[in-house]
Amino acid sequence: MEQRIGFIGLGNMGNAILQGILASNIVSGTQMYVYDPHLEKGQVLNQVYSINNLDSAREVARESDIVFVAVKPNVIVDVLNDIQKELKKNTIVISIAAGVTIKTIAKCVGYEQKIIRVMPNTPALVNAAMCSITPNTEVTDEELSIVQQLLNCIGETEVVSEYLIDAVVGASGSSPAFVFMFIEALADGAVKGGLSRAQAYKFAAQAVMGSAKLLLESGKHPGELKDMVCSPAGTTIEGVHALEEKGFRSAIINAVEAAIKKSKEMAEG
Repeated sequence: MEQRIGFIGLGNMGNAILQGILASNIVSGTQMYVYDPHLEKGQVLNQVYSINNLDSAREVARESDIVFVAVKPNVIVDVLNDIQKELKKNTIVISIAAGVTIKTIAKCVGYEQKIIRVMPNTPALVNAAMCSITPNTEVTDEELSIVQQLLNCIGETEVVSEYLIDAVVGASGSSPAFVFMFIEALADGAVKGGLSRAQAYKFAAQAVMGSAKLLLESGKHPGELKDMVCSPAGTTIEGVHALEEKGFRSAIINAVEAAIKKSKEMAEG
């Protein structure tokens, strides 16, 4: 890949995407241009990967063919306004800011600029992310494929329409927190049953990871896989009954709906 890749912001998500791309070896460190207000972050990456650690967001925008704007939603408009004059016509601007629409981005950088919204999640930190990719009409199929190739370095990707991004937030962006709560609760139950805390977390986390892997690789409906575990008059169906009594599935649906609602409110605001 010949494109020069820029990163403005090296927080957890920006750093995870950058290091995932570097680890894949599809681009070299010398093709990477980064800026973060905490300059030491870029200095460390320069020492390890020989990336270009620049002094401002404007310099990154000037040098890059693809620029990831990996900053918080509350500052992204200021950053975009700052870099707007440095962007080339064909530069692809990628935003990972939740609740910031393509229209809002375009108001800052121009409606003819190539813009892509990406919604990653925190498993990007271990190259197991699920990212949605939403391009504007200026992005070509070839350019979209290049960006998808970059993001596949940190996990899986799906191209979705912008009106579906709020649902992506509920199903993928926010849901790792729900899964961590579930793992914590599973472990608490196991500790109550006598397992050590360390063993309980390992059993619970591996069960969740293995179950997800089984679902993805088997292609079976989750209900079918659940039924495979539920032996007649067995332990699992007793647990399923207890969860249903407490409205387990309704609670999860409500949590996803609450996340979707908040995402829409952020976009409207």
